[in-house]
Amino acid sequence: MTALLELRAVSKTYGAGPAAVCALDTVTLSVAAGEMVAVMGPSGSGKSTLLTIAGSLEEATTGEVIIEGTPLSGLSRNDRARLRRRHIGYVFQDFNLLAGLTAVENITMPLELDGMKAKHARRIGLDALTELGLADRADTFPDELSGGMRQRVAIARALVGNRRLLLADEPTGALDSHTGESVMRLIRTACRAGAAAVVVTHDAQLASWADRVVFVRDGAIIDSTEPLPGPESLLASGGEAGR
Repeated sequence: MTALLELRAVSKTYGAGPAAVCALDTVTLSVAAGEMVAVMGPSGSGKSTLLTIAGSLEEATTGEVIIEGTPLSGLSRNDRARLRRRHIGYVFQDFNLLAGLTAVENITMPLELDGMKAKHARRIGLDALTELGLADRADTFPDELSGGMRQRVAIARALVGNRRLLLADEPTGALDSHTGESVMRLIRTACRAGAAAVVVTHDAQLASWADRVVFVRDGAIIDSTEPLPGPESLLASGGEAGR
């Protein structure tokens, strides 16, 4: 399968000299189109740093990040911003919603920046909110929503459009189990349509939706394995999760 994301011997060091902290240590990872990879590890192990570098929000100290065959090191700052907007969907732990925009406007703004007509973008945004049970909150501002609702808006924003790489940092942390399942089902649907997803989580149940689980400790990948059969395998076999 074609790799949508490649990290080649990527390291990230903050600071210098005796105060230097190695957040990532020569990490190599490839994620194919159609694949969901879960990243697990203890707090401070480098999971979130891996995501921000994979999505070009931070630059690696050494090594190379390649997205859809394009090395990030060869791109200007503007080109990187354009790549992020068009090809990468993020779900951050702190949501990163714009307070002055409604829920649906937060979702549709990236689409409109890329030239989509406002009416078409709104229809796509409303469909995404409907999938996550928030259709009645489309015109509500973020500070009028609960934490779980804001998280669902952030997830909807990441999933709209034709983004091929989805990066999610604890995407179901503020959600109940039923809504969490809906989120994972949406990410799986995007992967079946050809996207690649990397999901940071501490939840083994959430990781069971992935095709592969990567374990990180002290900034290094220490193991990679297939998860035990979980909700996705039940969906494929027509079990309860698919009903």
